[in-house]
Amino acid sequence: MIYALVRPARLDLDSYARVTGLHPEIVRRLVTLGLLEPDRDARGELCFTPSQVMAAARIQRLHEGLSINYAAIGVVIDLLDRIAELETALRGPSPRR
Repeated sequence: MIYALVRPARLDLDSYARVTGLHPEIVRRLVTLGLLEPDRDARGELCFTPSQVMAAARIQRLHEGLSINYAAIGVVIDLLDRIAELETALRGPSPRR
């Protein structure tokens, strides 16, 4: 059996909202829309990993910088991720030195 030596870092809803600068209701809305994928703790409360902080930053850049509404951001993120995958595939394996 394998045991974790360190408890993974998790942020509760209020801490996550404070770190990202988003109102907790906006965070809940982003979760409902599927833009954020938090875990749930033993009490069923939302808890977020540090990678979700970067996801919120990306969502905020799209929402504020390009005036994209939250409902459409999911489509845009999917397209951007797909473009990144295709660019990686086109580059192919890097030559070894």
